[in-house]
This record gives sequence, structure tokens and C-alpha cells, in this order.
Amino acid sequence: MENGDHGARFPFPFKPYPIQERFMEALYAALEQRKVGIFESPTGTGKSLSLICGALTWLRDFEEKKRKEAARLLQHSDRDRKEGGGENECNGVQKSGQEEERGSSDATTEPDWVSEFVQKRAEREMVNKLKDEEMKRKRREERLEMIRHNAQLKYAMKRKNSEVNEVEKLLQLSKQELSSEEKSHEEEEEGLIVADYESDEEATTKTRICDDDSDDDLEEEHITKIYYCSRTHSQLAQFVHEVQKSPYGSTVSLVNLGSRQNMCVNPDVARLGSLQLINDRCMELQKNKHDKQNKADLEPKRRCGVAKATCAFSGYEKLMAMRDEVLVKVRDIEQLLQHGRETHTCPYYSTRMAIPAAEVVVLPYQSLLHAATRKASGIKLKDQIVVIDEAHNLTDTITALHSAEVNGAQLCRAHSQLSQYCDRYRSRLKAKNLMYIKQILFVLEGLVRTLGGKVGLNPVTQSTQSGAELLTINDFLFRAQIDNINLFKVQKYFEKSMISRKLCGFVEKYEGKGVNIHSSSVNKENQRTEGLGRFLQSLQNKPAAPPEQQGLVEDRPSMASPMMLVESFLFALTNSNKDGRVVMDKQVCLAQSSLKFLMLNAAVHFAQVVQECRAVIIAGGTMQPVADFKEQLLLSAGVSEERIAEFSCGHVIPPENILPIVLCAGPSGQELEFTFQTRDTPQMMEETGRVLSNLCNVVPGGVVCFFPSYEYEKRILGHWESNGVLQRLAAKKKVFQEPKKASQVEQVLSEYTRCIQRCSSTGGGQSGALLFSVVGGKMSEGINFSDDLGRCIVMVGMPYPNIKSPELQEKMAYLDKNMPRVDGRSPGKTLVENLCMKAVNQSIGRAIRHRGDYACIVLCDRRYSRAGTLQKLPEWIRSSTHTHSSFGPAFASIRRFFLEKRQTQQL
Repeated sequence: MENGDHGARFPFPFKPYPIQERFMEALYAALEQRKVGIFESPTGTGKSLSLICGALTWLRDFEEKKRKEAARLLQHSDRDRKEGGGENECNGVQKSGQEEERGSSDATTEPDWVSEFVQKRAEREMVNKLKDEEMKRKRREERLEMIRHNAQLKYAMKRKNSEVNEVEKLLQLSKQELSSEEKSHEEEEEGLIVADYESDEEATTKTRICDDDSDDDLEEEHITKIYYCSRTHSQLAQFVHEVQKSPYGSTVSLVNLGSRQNMCVNPDVARLGSLQLINDRCMELQKNKHDKQNKADLEPKRRCGVAKATCAFSGYEKLMAMRDEVLVKVRDIEQLLQHGRETHTCPYYSTRMAIPAAEVVVLPYQSLLHAATRKASGIKLKDQIVVIDEAHNLTDTITALHSAEVNGAQLCRAHSQLSQYCDRYRSRLKAKNLMYIKQILFVLEGLVRTLGGKVGLNPVTQSTQSGAELLTINDFLFRAQIDNINLFKVQKYFEKSMISRKLCGFVEKYEGKGVNIHSSSVNKENQRTEGLGRFLQSLQNKPAAPPEQQGLVEDRPSMASPMMLVESFLFALTNSNKDGRVVMDKQVCLAQSSLKFLMLNAAVHFAQVVQECRAVIIAGGTMQPVADFKEQLLLSAGVSEERIAEFSCGHVIPPENILPIVLCAGPSGQELEFTFQTRDTPQMMEETGRVLSNLCNVVPGGVVCFFPSYEYEKRILGHWESNGVLQRLAAKKKVFQEPKKASQVEQVLSEYTRCIQRCSSTGGGQSGALLFSVVGGKMSEGINFSDDLGRCIVMVGMPYPNIKSPELQEKMAYLDKNMPRVDGRSPGKTLVENLCMKAVNQSIGRAIRHRGDYACIVLCDRRYSRAGTLQKLPEWIRSSTHTHSSFGPAFASIRRFFLEKRQTQQL
């Protein structure tokens, strides 16, 4: 492999910085020693590239060691067989393996010939296994090498695909002709009825495409691989681009996973828009394909009825061909979609089929951290490597993934839909199905009752007494009077029967939207015309939404499948009583009231990851403070202190390129302390305006000002507008404000960037731009304010979370009860401080993005000067931080800082 002579041990596309070399050394050691590592490397230090080169170097070395060890054992075995006397020269590895397998049988006395026979059989099994693995590895490498270099094979595949496309087009035309004929009502409804449910024992479902055991799937087990996950698809795409640029880009087998919504290339499915609708339609098409195959085998003579639609992009041969293409060339999701459209193949399923043979699997957080999603995706973590990037909010992410919420309108709709489903198909459902459906209906009645409502009535018109109440899981089950229901069995029934998906199809066909109690005694003629009548009625009523939907606009995306949300909520209730709480939030009407399950102990769900994996790397640009990671996530998950490794490095920029300042007072001498009692006073808001006005006089380019909340931003900007402060600021820098809609962020950033570039090149009255943003908002994470876009970051106040929130209060109480005190401070109070400082660190880290960048950071609140608070800043910022009790010296140092930078640039 080419490494450009940039590193003897770690191939790198250029000469790495010393901190990158230290990062890779520490990463290599953590993977080798099976550690759980917390790695902090500031943004701009090449963290992604260090992760790639360090981890892949370890993986190549590890595979090479495995290969040499296997070759040595095979050679030793062959020599022993030839000599006929190798039974007494057993390898230590073999002995230990035999001892583990035999276990307690060694305790009993056995004849020598029995022990010798067992020992030889174990040796033979190990040798045969090694030979099989070696043969599979060679076959896999030969196949991938052939695909890489054999252009004729690719051309033949392409021509074959085009021929298959023609056939599929003809089939589609024939299906359309068939669909115009009279439909068989019984045939249509077969897919809506749940299958016979005869046992509570687990059974494998047969509807998933990737579950079919084929020769190719059995060809290889999951090879040792690296699972890399991050929060957003844009961060994952950025990582994939770094892999492509790395020395490993042409040789590594990388698979990029995403949701159906992001990877579907079937235009008829993708245009549905909603994630849930896309998932449901895709699953239905896959089921139709399997039903079609099964019926062709079982009932070859039956050809009546309508041909059910299947996905033209999921042909087995095409999926296998794309699977191999995915493994031989690194592609991001956009490139996968383009390849899928060109070859008329589904990227979603082909990437999942490629997981076992991949060396690197790139996937979003929820696909790895949620056990059910992990299982559905075919991800196996046993003895694998997991790298979790951008992990500063990992605890909150796991908590959010395992929390659930359902409102009164959704509960009533779920009950209405399931009742109608049961009435329509009662005669065709077996007793076990009816029993569980009645149990679910009983549970739904109990849940609605806890909110002060009744099923069967319009939830919008049912008034309830407002108020919030927080209960333990057991207390909530007693309150709902469903403590006698075995929710574990109900959960298993949901999974095996797929009743939620069946119900979704039933609703789509018969009921429509809203909570309308339809009669089940509808004759066949009415059933035929009901869908058409609904469609015509929807056209007539399109301008005005029904009354029951007008108050529930925000609920519209989930209206199609409320039972899915109920299923998630009931699954959450199976957690341990001490690990979660239920919040009952009652509003003026039942429809707006909600039940929310709050997950308190994220370690319960993270424990399986750290226990199964060989090593876990938790990485981020700003991981400080790390104490809560260790206490709440690792030690609570059973990770020993010895297994935890910590690494933190400074920035690549020289210390003189950053000027962090804690500002304790404003220009008029007003003390800056934005407590809840003082921050709304006119004096404090006007003093903040004077601070910003002075900064805009001396700071070139862009100034980004972060407020603690949207509410405070609105209040202070309104005050400034009324007394002329905003106009004075606008005279020096054009003012921009963070938009409320995520779709408008790109537009505001583009205008902000163009304004700064224009002012830099043409000069004029304005010296740049001023951007008002909010901590934890759309611009506090993932946005790069590099160079002139962020020459100064101003943090107004300390963004403490809402201490009156019942969720936060319960979390604090849980930590105080279950975690030890640190330095005399309660874990609950420490949590609040850590949440605040994590948000601050994320926001102020937006400015410095590369080695030549420079910026000033102004922390406007005297509370930042406290030793405990300063300690929670990243080390590379903390070491350069200056605290000023008055404004004059602080302003002078800022002026001098930018003057020196301007002079340096002119030289």
C-alpha cells in the first residue's frame, strides 16, 4: 500500500501532525487491549482521518496476525499427521479451547483412550474450521478482485440487468392490465389478516428479505469489522469522503447504511415522503414477492385474482451483483443511489446483504444503539469494533431513542381502528389472535382512562383537567388497571403478528383518516365503492380540514399508524421499574393530552454494546466534561475502571491564534451575571448591547452571538429594537438571525457568508455581519464558522436547562439516589452544570476549524470565572483563557489581538 513515506506505522495521505500520531497510537492501543476509549480531538485537528487510518491499520494488522496463526496451526497439524505422533505436542491455544468446551467433564475420571479421542476430535474440528475459514477468505478475495478488474464481467452484468429490466417492464404492463379486471375481494383481504398465532414461544419471521438462508449468505460469517456511527447523514457522508481520500480508500470494503427514506430508488415508494409510509409500502412489496414465490410452489394451478404489486428493484440476482459492487468501491449514500438507479437495483437491501463481508460499516446512531433496529438490520456486535463519533450527547441520544410518547388522539384512533379490524375479521381470526387483540384493546382503554377520557368518543370534544403527573412504571400500570396484563407477551405478539402493519393496511383500505367509528356491517357492494367515495369526498373537502383534525395539525405525520406509537410505548413499559418514569401530561382536551415514557438509565441499553464488542471508541471534538460519561454510561453499564481509556489532545493551532476571555463587567461597570432574576432587567440588556457594539467596532468579518434560549433572544432583540441598539449594531455589521425552520438555515448561512465576503473585498460602512443564534439551536452544532465567518464568538449568559422540568427533576433525583457524590457535590446538580457546559463547548467550538484559523471567544458572565466552571472548558481553550473583572483591559486585549493578526497578514 502507498503511504507516501508519511508514516512508517500508520499510512497517511500527508505528513500527520504530532497530535494525530499520538491519537492513532492511543487508538491502536485501545483496540488491541479491548478497551472502552473516550477520545477528545478538537474539530479542525483531522479527527476523522486519524480514526480511519489508526483503526484500519489495527484491523489489517489483526487480520494478518490471524492469518499467520491459522497458517502455523495448519502447518503444525499437517506435520503431526505425517509423523503420526503429534498428539502429545498440542498447541496451547488448542488445549485451552478444549478445556473450555469440556468444562466440568474434566472433574470426572475418564479412561485415557476417551480423553485422547476427545482431544483428537477437538483438534480435527479446529483444523477443519481453520481450513474452511481460509477457503472462504480466499474465495471472497478472489471474487472481489475479479469484480474490481474484470470489465467484461461488469459489462455482462449490465447487459443482463437491462434484459431483466425489459422483462420487468413487460410484467408491469401485464399487471396493470390485470388490475383493471374485476378484483376478487377475498384475495385482496388475505394480506390484512394476521397469521395464526398458536404459541408464545419465539419463532423466526419469514417476511424479511435478508433472512432467507442462501448459499451465498452461508458462505461467510461476519468478519471482524469496524462499525462507525454518527448523528447525521451529512456527518456520515463527510466521514465516507475522508475514507475515499485516505490511503485505504481503494482497498477497504465499506458499506454505508441508511433508512429506506434515504435509500429508496423506487419512485412509486419514495414519493410517499413519510418515513412510516415508505417503510410500510416497502415491507408490503417484499411480502407480496415472498407470497408470490410461495404460492407458485404450493398452488401452481391457481391463477385467478389480481396480481399483487412487487418491487422491480429487488431482484435477487441484481441485489447480489450490487452487493459485490458495494464491497469493491467506497461510495457515499448519494453515489449508492445513483448506482442503484443506473442498475435498477435497491441500495437499501443490497447494502444490508453486504454487511457480513464488509470491513467498515457506516451507519446512523439509531441503527446501532437501538437493539431492535440493530437486529432488523442484521448487525452483529460480537467481538467487533464500534466507533461512536460526535458523541458529546451520547447519553441523551440513548435516552431519547428509548423514550416514547403517545397522545390521546392517537390512543383513541388506535382503539377505533383495532375494534373495527376485530369486528370485520372476527370469524376469520383464531382464538389466540382474538385473545391478544382484546388484551390490546383493554390496555388502550386503560391508557385513555389515565388521561381522563373514554374510548369511542371524539377525543377533541372530551375535556380533561389540566396538569402533569409523574409516576413510576409500576404505579402507572396500577393507575391504568393493566398491571394484570403480561406486557412481555403482548410485545412478542406485536412483533410476531405484525398487527400494527396489518392495521395500517386495513385503515388505508377501509377507514381513511380521523377518528370515525364506522359500522362493521357493510355489504360487499359498499366495500367496493367505499374507497372511491372517500376519494371524491376528499377532493370536495380539501380546502377545509375536518374539525377533529384542525387542532391536531402537528400530529398529522403519524395519523396513518397510531398503533406503531402505542407499540413503542408499551415496549418502553417493559423496562425495569427503577429505570424509567411515565409523565402524564393532561391538557384542556383529551386529544392534546399525552403519555410520555422517560428513560432514566441509558446504561441499561448501552451495556449490551460494551459487553459484546471487542472495543468501543467514544469520540468527539468537545467531550468535556467526561465525568458523566464514565459514571452514567460506562461504570453503570458494568465497565470496569481498568477497561476505560481516556485520550485528550490540544488543538493544531498555535496558542496565539485564540483569545478566550471571561468578561465579568460591561463598559459602564454593570456586573454581567445573567441569572433568571437579573437577565430581564433593562440595565442588563442595554449593557449587553453596549458590549456587542464595542466588539463590532474592532472585530473584522463575522461575529456570532449565542443566547441561552429562543425566548430570551426574542425578548432582548425586542428591547434593542425599541431603544435603538439594534439600529446602531446594523450600521456596523449587517444583522442576521437564526431561522426557526431548519429548511431556511442554508439560505441564511449563504446570505451571511456572501455579506462577509462582499464587505471584505469592497469595504464600505459595514465591516461584516452579526449573526444571532441560540445555544442548542440549529447553528450551535455541525456548522463551521471558519476564518472570517466567525472571528468572534460571544456567549451571553450560561445556558442552564429548565430546572423546573419534571423530566430533569426526575433525572436529578434518580442520579442522586443511584450515583456517588463527587467532591461533595450531588450528582443531580453536577448533571445540570455538565449539560450547560457541554452546550457552551459545542457553541464556542464553531470558530476554530483549521491550523491557520484565529478567533476571539467572549464569555459574558462572571460565573464562567469560577474554578469548577473553567475546569469544564476544553483544555486547549482553558489554557489560554483570561478573566477580566472590568471591560477596559478586556477590550484593549481584543483590539490588540486583531491588530496583530492584520499586521501579520500584511507581511
